[in-house]
Amino acid sequence: MNNPEPLRINHKDTVKQGDLMEESEESEELSEAGEKQHHVKNCVKSLSCSQTKSSLLKRRAKKPFTCSQCGKSYTVKGTLAIHMRTHTGENLHTCDQCGKSFPIKAYLKDHMRIHTGEKPYSCDQCGKSFTYRHSLKSHTRAHSGEKPYTCDQCGNSFTSKRSLKEHMSIHTGVRPHTCDQCGTSFRQKAALREHMTIHTGVKPFACDQCGKSFRKSCTFKVHLRRHSGERPFTCDQCGKTFFRSDALKDHLKVHTKEKPYMCTLCGRSFSQSGTLKLHQKRHNSVKEHMCFDCGKTFVRDAELKLHQSTHTGEKPFKCSHCDKRFRWSDYLKKHERIHTGEKPYHCSQCGKSFTLSSSLLSHTKNKCVKS
Repeated sequence: MNNPEPLRINHKDTVKQGDLMEESEESEELSEAGEKQHHVKNCVKSLSCSQTKSSLLKRRAKKPFTCSQCGKSYTVKGTLAIHMRTHTGENLHTCDQCGKSFPIKAYLKDHMRIHTGEKPYSCDQCGKSFTYRHSLKSHTRAHSGEKPYTCDQCGNSFTSKRSLKEHMSIHTGVRPHTCDQCGTSFRQKAALREHMTIHTGVKPFACDQCGKSFRKSCTFKVHLRRHSGERPFTCDQCGKTFFRSDALKDHLKVHTKEKPYMCTLCGRSFSQSGTLKLHQKRHNSVKEHMCFDCGKTFVRDAELKLHQSTHTGEKPFKCSHCDKRFRWSDYLKKHERIHTGEKPYHCSQCGKSFTLSSSLLSHTKNKCVKS
C-alpha cells in the first residue's frame, strides 16, 4: 500500500505545530513534577506519531531554560514561564466554589474533585478510591512494601516524595507553613489547615449518633469508639482497655511506678499528666463544670455527667446477662464481670487475680507476701 501524499504546511501551520509540541512537552514535565494529568487532545496532522516522538526525545536531551530563583531546568520555555508563577504567586485559574487559585488549569481541574467528591482512581487490590492519581500510586506501595524514597540523614524510607519532604523538616527544623492569624508555624500543611479551625471555629467532623462536632479527625475517631464501645488498646499487665493509645501509655506508668508529674504546690507526684491537672484544680478550687439543675459544680466533666443522672434517673447501660441497669458504662463493665467471672487485675507478687482494680490495690496495700 502506498503512503498518502504528505500535506503541505504553511508558516502559520508550522507555528501551530510548534505550540502543540511545546504543550505536549509541558504536559510531560508537569506530570513528572507534580504527577498531574495535562493531556494534549489533538495530534499534529502534518507530522506522524513517530516523527513527533523522535522530536520530543531529542528536545528532552537538553533543558536549556533554567529558573533563576531555584535553579530548576525545563526543556520548554513556556513550562518555565508557568513554573515562575510558583515564585511570583500568580494564579490565573480560580475555583468558583471556594475561591482558591492555581497557576495551571490542570491543577484546578484536579482540585474540583474535592467539591464534586469524584474519586476516579481505584486500587485493584483493596478497592479504595482516590481523588488523585499520585495518591493511588503512593497507596499501592503500601501493598507492595516499596519505599523508594530514603532520608540521607537517618536512613528512614518513605512511600512518596511528599512524605520524605515532610520528614526532612525534622532534621532541618524548618516549619514552612505559618498561621497568618497567630504566627504559629507547622512542618506539615495539613497540620496548619487543622490548626486554622481554631480561628475559624469550623468543626467539620460531625457525629451522626449524637450530633457532637470535632475539629480533628483523630478526635472524632476516638469519639466514635465511645458509641461502639471499641477499646482497641489493652494493657498486657492488668488487661485494662482504653480508647486511645496515649491513655494506655500513661496507664503503664502505674505498673512501672513511674511518677514524672509533680505538683509544685504540695510536692505530690503522679503517673499521668491528666491526673496532675485535676489535682491542681482541686488546689485552686477550680470547678468549671456546673449542673444547671441544682448549681453544683465539679472539677471534671465526667463527674458532672455522672451527677446529672441523679436528676434524670437515666440508666442507659443495661446488663446483657440480667435486667440491671447502670448510669455509667464503666459500672456496667465492672458488673458484667460477676457473670463472666473475668478477673483482669493480677497481683505481680503472688499471682492472685481480682475483679476490680480497687480490690487489687487493697490487696497490695496489705503487704502481700508471695506464698
